[in-house]
Amino acid sequence: MKDFTFYNPTKVEFGKDKENAIGSYMMPYRVKKVLIVYGSERIKNSGLFDRATKSLTENGIEFLSLGGVKSNPVISNAREGVKIAKENQVDAVLAIGGGSVIDTAKVIAAGALYDGDPWDLCSYRKFPDAALKLFVILTQSASGSEMNSSAVIGNEETEEKLGFNSPVAFPAVSVINPELQSTVTKNYLAYSAVDAASHCLDLYFTAAYIPEFTAAHIENILKTVIRTTDILLAAPDDYNARSEFIWAAAQALNGSTRAGVEGNRFDTHLIEHSLSALYDVPHGAGLAVVLPAWMKWHMSMNQSRYERFARNIFGVQTAEEGVQAFKSWVISIGAPVTLEEVSISRDEVDKIAAHIFKTIELSRMQALYPLETLKDLLSSM
Repeated sequence: MKDFTFYNPTKVEFGKDKENAIGSYMMPYRVKKVLIVYGSERIKNSGLFDRATKSLTENGIEFLSLGGVKSNPVISNAREGVKIAKENQVDAVLAIGGGSVIDTAKVIAAGALYDGDPWDLCSYRKFPDAALKLFVILTQSASGSEMNSSAVIGNEETEEKLGFNSPVAFPAVSVINPELQSTVTKNYLAYSAVDAASHCLDLYFTAAYIPEFTAAHIENILKTVIRTTDILLAAPDDYNARSEFIWAAAQALNGSTRAGVEGNRFDTHLIEHSLSALYDVPHGAGLAVVLPAWMKWHMSMNQSRYERFARNIFGVQTAEEGVQAFKSWVISIGAPVTLEEVSISRDEVDKIAAHIFKTIELSRMQALYPLETLKDLLSSM
């Protein structure tokens, strides 16, 4: 293995009804006033909001709330949350939702302790070096944000989708009750599965070196996501399958897949962020379009790794068969695989390519992705 540093301070409370104790999980952190951040009113209609706030009240914790976070989160919501947090001097943020809500809460938590515009923290102008304590009640697994230090958010005005990675953004406690995810729709389950898989595949295929232990760990996550997604599409109330899917999705981006790895990138995410920034495509749906085309294009750059993927994940022999098997699985779970399926015209290819190139032109990926290459890759989707 190559040298590495592993740091993940998030405490996970996993199990049935654990959301009912969220207030007690905050007590060791001396929380007195919290801002609750959530998406739609479903958490109120289901009673989850009331159960969480009951626990807060029983533990002497005051709360305010900010709803309406979009499935593709935007900086305007975060700015509103920062304003509320500062004006009311809250000392913690509680995210009740999935990755979009958690990422918005991370930007709010960091922005509350920053004097400028929170977009500065997401656009490389200022590194977040402090944040309010963050707590999570997870309602949809995909991004891994409940157990990592990253946040990604869009700017409606500039049509950018950027973010940050900072140790201050780790949640202090994440509550995960698999039962809360039994009502996730089939299409969003499919998008979530592709998102979790992409966190593994970006690294697996681009890394110059992966130790055997980590490679096998990544493959186990992938096989678990595929197996449990197939089960859950037919039986959404299967608690054990849901539990394994959720834990696999968390492991896919909590740092464990990078242990001892050298030279990896997150190519498909950088490409997809332009789709969701420009056209408000659900992130997982965009990745479903990008991944098979990118894999087919990239395959020759790491032939042996793709052959291993084919054998160990799908039981086929060649790299080409492995890529086709993955694409067939994506189609089988109901996710899109073409630009047309996410309502993007092929006339937009030049615009998208220019947008991606603008995002990555200062990165090490520039040589790998010249503008014409991006156009060719997008044209194959």
